[in-house]
Amino acid sequence: MMQRFAHRSFLIVIDLAVLAIAYSLAFLIRFDGQIPLLMTKKLLFTLPYIVIFQFLVLLFSGVTRFAWRYISLREVIRFGLAFGVANGFLLFVRHGSIEIKPHFGYAEYAVIPMGVIFIDAFLAFTGAVGIRGLRRIVAERFSHPLLSKKDKQVRTLLLGAGAAGALVAREIANRTELGIKPVGFLDDDTTKTGLVIHGIPVLGTTAALGPIAKKQAVDQALITIASAPGEAIRRIVHVCDEANLPVRIIPGVFEILDGTVNLSRIREVSIEDLLGRAPIDLDAPLIESFVRGKRVLVTGAGGSIGSELCRQLARFHPASLTLVERAEFHLFTIHQDLIHAFPDLDIHPRICDVCDSRRLEAVFSQDRPHVVFHAAAHKHVPMMEWNPGEALKNNVFGTQKVADAADRHNCDAFVLISTDKAVNPTSIMGASKRVAEMYVQSLSQRSKTKYVAVRFGNVLGSAGSVIPIFQKQIEAGGPVTVTHPEMKRYFMTIPEACQLVMQASAMGDGGEIFVLDMGTPVKIADLARDLIRLSGFEPDVDIPIVYTGVRPGEKLFEELGFDAEKMNTTRHPKIFVGKLKGCALTQVTRNLEELAQFTSSTSAQQVRQALGNMIPEMQPDATERPPSVVPDRHSTPTPSLPLVAV
Repeated sequence: MMQRFAHRSFLIVIDLAVLAIAYSLAFLIRFDGQIPLLMTKKLLFTLPYIVIFQFLVLLFSGVTRFAWRYISLREVIRFGLAFGVANGFLLFVRHGSIEIKPHFGYAEYAVIPMGVIFIDAFLAFTGAVGIRGLRRIVAERFSHPLLSKKDKQVRTLLLGAGAAGALVAREIANRTELGIKPVGFLDDDTTKTGLVIHGIPVLGTTAALGPIAKKQAVDQALITIASAPGEAIRRIVHVCDEANLPVRIIPGVFEILDGTVNLSRIREVSIEDLLGRAPIDLDAPLIESFVRGKRVLVTGAGGSIGSELCRQLARFHPASLTLVERAEFHLFTIHQDLIHAFPDLDIHPRICDVCDSRRLEAVFSQDRPHVVFHAAAHKHVPMMEWNPGEALKNNVFGTQKVADAADRHNCDAFVLISTDKAVNPTSIMGASKRVAEMYVQSLSQRSKTKYVAVRFGNVLGSAGSVIPIFQKQIEAGGPVTVTHPEMKRYFMTIPEACQLVMQASAMGDGGEIFVLDMGTPVKIADLARDLIRLSGFEPDVDIPIVYTGVRPGEKLFEELGFDAEKMNTTRHPKIFVGKLKGCALTQVTRNLEELAQFTSSTSAQQVRQALGNMIPEMQPDATERPPSVVPDRHSTPTPSLPLVAV
């Protein structure tokens, strides 16, 4: 504590000395070094008042709290404004003193020459900023004695000479202890070639990465674009692999805060980077009006989608957040995450199975939600083929119970998290989600609650999804198993899906099935190859890929909309809406009563037939199995897309 007090006092003394010297020099400069006696008296009389006044202005403007070693243009501007206010007030005092001088003799001492005030403003500003700039120079050059000359610095090519690249270059210069030495930028914008950014030259385009890396004896490449397209990153990774050059990437735009880059979070290129999903442009005021001050309930709160949805919703200041989850450990995990990230939020963790009507009623009565997000579901296609009755219990009748509870308790809105597998379903899981959509859509016809469904495809990294499975297979040395060489799926990241779910929910009027733009479908085989390369191996050489055949209930290609749907655009470019002609609630309820007798069935064929009676568009199971397991020998050409940083 004493050391901190002494350090702070020392900095204050330096600032006061700078202000005093600047004011004295202003008089010397104004009078060419020969200060008249009257002006000397004015200097000595006003010096303590002027210095203390200017320091108080700096203090209350907050500029004295800036860390000296990190001063930048932003702080310089704040200093300029502070001195402008201080010396502008001195001009006002000077004018007032002239007016009252005939009545108060001492006012003469406050009539400071105007030239002195302007010169003092310049000198004080220059001195205060200059001494801080000197501290930064000293810190950058001499404050890291632990990094000796013998320590090898990592020679690094920065790929992307835009705003993020400039931030990275500046941060590297400020943190020499990282041991990173940037040797140059590469950027596919040829107008930047030859420019120098923070002392680092732009050497050329990424097409010349190999020769430049060899000439400059580069140790690694660093992608310095906050949102580089996936095709561009894939091409860069391919070129770096050919040059035997490690490649890393800076955090994405959602991880870059307040104009800084956290270099400690520079990471390896991930599969999400290769897919290159663009950042979501959210209508934050609309979402906030939908959530702020509302009591929000999320089912399946411990799952991949449910937990991220809770994190995203918490940012928009709900009155309370109820977490409904039947798995105790998953509920504990998300509850701990939320109470640490949002300590002021009223959070209610509820162990509850959505199939338990009594427990649901107790939770709704206790927490009285305004908005319900229903994310609880069985989602794995083959598992539901083996346990068809459970798909009906959870996905159909669990949804019915939660939706009915929302209606009984007069909730404002109910949002069903659906799936692209509900479109022309071939699987029991997809068909069960389609029935859930039909029920909430029919319920919206008579309820005051707004019921909407939001449909999207696969999310990266969710529990039991293809990415974690591939990673485990690669760690085990292979093989990586792919069901079919032409199998394609839509993918998006979990945060992206949840952001669009909130956006669509806030836009809904009731009865809509919103469809999220999933981008371009990705071949699972290509995804496997990319993941193998990112793990440092060569597909088919180090890690084999084998085909195992399409599993029960799977389709080669997933769809997001029905032919019968009229897919309309919305105010958001990544959200579409389709309004199917809904069935009457009485008819859907009657069908559900017939379906209920199959909840204990273990026969997939029996359950499939019962679901087909409700869903005219349901397709037969198109399971295909090749005659044998065949290693993949297919190679995909690397797409070419310019890497241009803005």
